[in-house]
Amino acid sequence: MKRRKIVPGAGRQSRIGPVGAGALLLLLVAIGCFFAFTKRVPFKHHYEVTAVVRTSNLLAKGSPVRIAGVTVGTVVGSGRYKDGDDAEIRLRLTSDGRRAIRRDASLKIRPRLFLEGNFYVDLQPGTPDTPAMPDGGVIPVTRTAVPVQLDQVLATLQTDTRSALRETVHGLGDGLGSTPTAKEDASQDPDVQGVTGGEALNRTLKSSPAALRDGTAVLGSLRGQANGDLSRAIAGLGDVTAALAQDEGALRGVVRHFGTTVTTTGDNAAALRRTVAELAGTSAAGRTAFAQLRRALPPTRTAARDLTVAMRETPATVDAARPWLRQAAPLLSRAELRGLLGDVRPTLTDAARLTHASRTWVPAVGAFATCLNRVFLPTAMVKLDDGPLSSGVENYKEFWYAVVGLAGEGQSFDGNGTKLRLQTVGGATRIKTGYTNYSRSSGGLPQFANMTQPSTGTSPAFSPKLPPIRTDVACAKNPVPPLNGKASQGPGDGTAPSAAATAIPNLDPVPGPGR
Repeated sequence: MKRRKIVPGAGRQSRIGPVGAGALLLLLVAIGCFFAFTKRVPFKHHYEVTAVVRTSNLLAKGSPVRIAGVTVGTVVGSGRYKDGDDAEIRLRLTSDGRRAIRRDASLKIRPRLFLEGNFYVDLQPGTPDTPAMPDGGVIPVTRTAVPVQLDQVLATLQTDTRSALRETVHGLGDGLGSTPTAKEDASQDPDVQGVTGGEALNRTLKSSPAALRDGTAVLGSLRGQANGDLSRAIAGLGDVTAALAQDEGALRGVVRHFGTTVTTTGDNAAALRRTVAELAGTSAAGRTAFAQLRRALPPTRTAARDLTVAMRETPATVDAARPWLRQAAPLLSRAELRGLLGDVRPTLTDAARLTHASRTWVPAVGAFATCLNRVFLPTAMVKLDDGPLSSGVENYKEFWYAVVGLAGEGQSFDGNGTKLRLQTVGGATRIKTGYTNYSRSSGGLPQFANMTQPSTGTSPAFSPKLPPIRTDVACAKNPVPPLNGKASQGPGDGTAPSAAATAIPNLDPVPGPGR
């Protein structure tokens, strides 16, 4: 049986001394106090955003930050912003708040109780399509607001303020109810002279409907020509104001220069009035010019693309043209050009004569073209009313129909050319026309014919007098003849067997019966 060797002190456990135990206790108490008061993990970076406000006295450290009523962070500190009159508050946001907030975020400090009390930060995260707010980002004072306290409301209406408000109300009553003097009427519109301000306002109601209609047209124009024009304009204005808000020095300069601009504009009111009066014509001309420019841009863009391709080919074209230029140089030399000019001189002389003569025949060609457009062609477009024989088409078409008909009627079957075959049929009805200009040496004789049926009318009507020919009146100034007027229908043949022949100018009249 083996024996165990007993070592002195074996089996004893080491113990912490009183000093170590006290130090450990103090360390645990410090860690507990740290977590109890700071409520954060040490050595860990937190996402924070700074907001610039008019005053931060309403917020305490630890005040909640909320988005749509949901707490997404707390206020961790406040102080003066860049040694100015504004204050800054530092907001520590959770991961949910960090994912939601954007660069165009805004906030308002709101009371948690109706009659004063604690406050919280109501954070508006911004539009989703805006970039995210970076860590340490700043919300400018133009996108922050603080609540109005009851003491501020009561402090507004002091004795001097109430007196000024009372005077304002009295002045407004005098302006609307008092009758103006002659001096005051001198600078007023004639329609409102001699009436009170209230009566003048009542008279404006008569022109209000028209003004409202014009205002509707203006508001419709402000919306733009396409959907989204107004929203894009407002968004652009928002970007400009946001940029100005981030640079307070530039914003102060804009306000100061705007005051200078307004003062200068007031000093030149008459010139401004004349300028505004000319804006209507300028805008109309500009609208036309921009429309033409809009139509010209696509062809210009196409031409630019084509020119780009052509410019790439220009070096190769120049290289290919060099041999031709070397061959053309002797041809264009002085020795060759002298003979060429001698050959061309007769042609140039004839061209000069032609140009000189064209001053006479070109106006005649123009007058002839004008006559065609104003008289001849409108006359050819008239549809003739021929009773049951009307074709219902323009008379120039009837002419070509007749030409086609004659061409078809004149075709022969034996190959010996065209031959117009006409067949006349006599009848029991005999007619005698008036005296004609045929056989003038025999005194002019009437014509006789046998018809199957009596003539019911002629188209156009027979005129015993030829229309005058006036060479002093331009053709284009003549009206379109009334082809369907009173002279388009006349009595039948043989109704005036003893009528005199039509007088022809420069010829002796043919004597009628009894002459």
